[in-house]
Amino acid sequence: MTILDGKKISNDIKNEIAAEVDKMKANGEKVPHLAAIIVGNDGASLTYVGSKVKACERVGFESTLVKMPDTTSELELLKKIKELNEDDNIDGFIVQLPLPPQIDTQKVLLTVDPSKDVDGFHPENFGKMALDMSTFIPATPFGILELLQRYNVDTKGKHTVVIGRSHIVGRPMSILMSRKGWPGNSTVTLTHSNTKNIAQITTQADIIISALGVPNFLKAEMVKDDVVIIDVGITRVEDPTHPKGYVITGDVDFENVSKKASYITPVPGGVGPMTIAMLLKNTLLAREQRKV
Repeated sequence: MTILDGKKISNDIKNEIAAEVDKMKANGEKVPHLAAIIVGNDGASLTYVGSKVKACERVGFESTLVKMPDTTSELELLKKIKELNEDDNIDGFIVQLPLPPQIDTQKVLLTVDPSKDVDGFHPENFGKMALDMSTFIPATPFGILELLQRYNVDTKGKHTVVIGRSHIVGRPMSILMSRKGWPGNSTVTLTHSNTKNIAQITTQADIIISALGVPNFLKAEMVKDDVVIIDVGITRVEDPTHPKGYVITGDVDFENVSKKASYITPVPGGVGPMTIAMLLKNTLLAREQRKV
């Protein structure tokens, strides 16, 4: 069994990006600039955005963090997005989700300039991805592809089962794993909360990508030997015996499933670190496209 070490691979990617940025500086070129808008004080979102800012520093990017109160109106947020769209100094930016209830998330995502949408959430970018055209792939799916590639995991002709159909992970993964090329060329089954006999489907899978958000959902009896497991789930589970009072748990019963798997991602330290690394990679791509 091989651990798909997202922490190690994300560090490799950051080192590669830092080397690219050094070349840009040596050539007197502008370095990539990533901006993030956060509305409100959601603890998890603040932590996540903070780690994006740190990652930018690490690779030599410029970064801007725009904090707005949770009372911000939809109009005020759209105005701020338009400012960033028009700011030539900003190569890419993200709007941290979730947003407060008074703001229509879809309207916000539609307002982001697709050429600066390094999250890959704009319908134009999502559509290009579905049509196998060059575009920004959402950071978490992009990270999963990179892990499969760097560990040389064979996906051709394999049966991939995706659990969860979110627009951020499940649905894009189902499209990407069936595309021509590698990683891809697999036969994909997309399962979700209304799927009947899910264990019957997962026991036939060569590759399982779980993005459900239900701790320890996938048990050893639900998988076959030598399965490849990508666990995207990340849930805080209360644990009074732990110093923090909680543990971070994935969708997969790691202890038992890992005994049957050929490859598996740990939680934490698997898909999570890859997401930020690929956001940086998308920002580098955005900078390169803006030079053309």
